[in-house]
Amino acid sequence: MVNAGVGMVRCLGVLTEECENHKLKHALKKISGEVQEGTNLSEAMGKHPACFSDLYVAMISAGEVGGVLDEVLNRLAKLLEDAARLENEMKSAMSYPVTVGTLATIIFISLCVFLLPTFSVIFEDIGVELPAFTQFMLGISDFLIDGKKSLGLGAILFALKLIYDQWYKTRRGKLIMDKIFLKLPLFGELIIKTATARFCRTFGTLSRAGVPILTSLEIVRDTAGNQAISNSVEAARNEIQGGGMISVALERDKVFPALAIAMMKIGEETGHIDQMLMKVADFYEDEVEQAVKALTSMLEPVMIVVIGGMVGSILLSMYLPMFKVFESL
Repeated sequence: MVNAGVGMVRCLGVLTEECENHKLKHALKKISGEVQEGTNLSEAMGKHPACFSDLYVAMISAGEVGGVLDEVLNRLAKLLEDAARLENEMKSAMSYPVTVGTLATIIFISLCVFLLPTFSVIFEDIGVELPAFTQFMLGISDFLIDGKKSLGLGAILFALKLIYDQWYKTRRGKLIMDKIFLKLPLFGELIIKTATARFCRTFGTLSRAGVPILTSLEIVRDTAGNQAISNSVEAARNEIQGGGMISVALERDKVFPALAIAMMKIGEETGHIDQMLMKVADFYEDEVEQAVKALTSMLEPVMIVVIGGMVGSILLSMYLPMFKVFESL
């Protein structure tokens, strides 16, 4: 609408009428009223951080100053679409193993609680000596059936989860865990590639929009989603303040891939850092997409083996005593 020459107040009015989200609708009404009173759009949006982040506000502010608000809005929309696509790919990669793992756990517990006790009574009536593996599985079954023990285990796990959550909220705890996440097999590389794509896309978009480089790095630091990466971006920000280069600080921390660092260095030397960042973002977004597909295809047979192992252990614990009975006949 801005590109078509529609007035800002009318644009906000149309958006408010069409908006179905209650929180956003309320924010748009407030923003529209403030804009009518002469407040800048970016300043009015900044009063609603629950709906519009620092990234939004900084880009809108740069667009207003440069007189290219429509272009900035298009770039912001593209940035958000790319970020949403990347996030959806990550979610789709994890949805399969989580769903299958949950169902497998439910089936395993159900068999332990309802099926094994029945065979346990039969084995006792026959008087056969139970193999060690069968005794182990029956022990699991008794533990799950015993309400006090199950509740006790649940309480312990819940308490550990609360302790972990509180520790992760601390700066030190978050830094330690985020560094561990980056070194995880399979998933660590995917996290690094995703973070690199997000960093380059956000930083490149902010730079193209005319946002000051220190402000851009501050916004990217706060939206990194990983404390180790945030610290690396903060080091780059300090390097810039001291007259250094971004790539030097990022290379020193060894968080981002070497290829991304090399491309950023070339961009800084040629004066086209924003173009180079966007190319790096495109490359790593494609890398993430391929990595997600590879991870999904790898997890499928792994989950099948896990499910087979869980169900097979139940069957094996039931059949081993039968073999002993047949031997004694």
